Amino acid sequence: MKIPTLILLSSICALLAACSKPATEQASESLLGSRPNIILVMTDDQGMGDLSVLGNPILKTPNLDRFYGLSTRFTEFHVSPTCAPTRSAIMSGRHEFRNGVTHTIKERERMALSTTTIAEVLRDAGYETGIFGKWHLGDEDKYQPYSRGFTETFIHGAGGIGQSYEGSCADFPPNQEKEGRYFDNVILHNDTLVQTRGFCTDVFFQSALGWIKKNHDSKTPYFAYITPNAPHGPMIAPEKYRQRWIDLGYDANTAGRYGMVENIDYNFGLLMDKLDAWNAWDNTLVIFMTDNGQAGRSGKLNGNPVTHWTAGFKTGKGSPFEGGTHVPAFWRWKGVLGEGVDINSLTAHIDFFKTFTELAGATIPEGIQAIDGRSMLPLLENPDADWEDRHLFVHKGRWEKGEDPNGSKFKDCAVRTQRWRFVNNQELYDIVADPYEKIDVSAEHPEVVAELREVYDTWWKETLPFMVNEDADYSPTHPQVVRYEKQLKEKGIPDWKPVSDAL
Repeated sequence: MKIPTLILLSSICALLAACSKPATEQASESLLGSRPNIILVMTDDQGMGDLSVLGNPILKTPNLDRFYGLSTRFTEFHVSPTCAPTRSAIMSGRHEFRNGVTHTIKERERMALSTTTIAEVLRDAGYETGIFGKWHLGDEDKYQPYSRGFTETFIHGAGGIGQSYEGSCADFPPNQEKEGRYFDNVILHNDTLVQTRGFCTDVFFQSALGWIKKNHDSKTPYFAYITPNAPHGPMIAPEKYRQRWIDLGYDANTAGRYGMVENIDYNFGLLMDKLDAWNAWDNTLVIFMTDNGQAGRSGKLNGNPVTHWTAGFKTGKGSPFEGGTHVPAFWRWKGVLGEGVDINSLTAHIDFFKTFTELAGATIPEGIQAIDGRSMLPLLENPDADWEDRHLFVHKGRWEKGEDPNGSKFKDCAVRTQRWRFVNNQELYDIVADPYEKIDVSAEHPEVVAELREVYDTWWKETLPFMVNEDADYSPTHPQVVRYEKQLKEKGIPDWKPVSDAL
């Protein structure tokens, strides 16, 4: 059959146009349902100032620096101001308060049982789903990761190794008793407590690598959620990472914290090396981020107070200002995402739910929670894609148990758009012109203040009914303590060994 000249020319032009597009645009047809493996590494309390590639003049993070150069970087990426809230938002695709998470303890760290997690959605789509490190969304059995969609669980208890608070939030007893409590920890591996050997971050990565290798070998798609508790306090690091800071004259806390950061960098480099060795990059998306803004922003050098590098931010963890929520977000998917590409569109942790769902070709079940986030696929496919402006809502929470949340409505809160950050119902910052919030411009822009007050007020009213843990009674026992004592009596605590061929 003879093809009409006009149609033939049109086809040739379309083909030439497609071939001339950047690689990220060419991939636009294939990302939906492309089913990559997803490795999400999220560290604890590490901020923008804790990477040498982002300007820290004394830290050495060569592996993360290299990964940064290979990645697409979301330069306006935001999370919640503290630990459990961010984890809840990632799991649910909506603001943490709408999952009942308004604190990190006091039974208000427990993610509402009505929440369907991204792990459940991916599991039901044929993915293996594993968590390695910190969960911090409830220690009772029904709140644990294995009850929330994870097929592999390898975690400590509570919000940190060795922590214990009134109510249900507490780690396993041996972890509470030791001075050097980040070493040789008891860990929950699926339904069994195990005795590990070595430094906690090393162990979490060892466990994750063994599990990743198993799924790689079986060609099973997987979601690996690697969540070390470092560099959260107490500031404890292996001696070989800590000592150089002591030798330089820094205080013990700084030495421990910076030692933990450099140990994270070593383990991230090990992960990169293994993905190289297994030829796994082509179908694997790796994301590095942190769970909130930077902690540990001051210390001493030779006995004198010093302020540590903060990447320019005036605040850190727990703050409603930029420093509390603006964190690193480096994404690498070899051959699919651009290398050294910066995307300035306003994105957030709540966007992971729809993004991962669409990548996996999964279906979001009907009748689950309303999702606040949006899919990042348009930006992954084309960094210059149109991205509608939005409102991100920030609140530290943490009012006292039994208090009316309305009393803290305007305390430690913010509304963020691409251009503006409105803080504590009074201060307004033009982030485009003033990214480090030096000048309050609320008086010059009363119309913006009025608009953001209105949207925040509407959001607060809509969110209040979802704060389901506010009146929860304290648990009379620590579930993880009960679990430990029961297993110790019945069968003891077996040793855990990493998968040797994965290391």
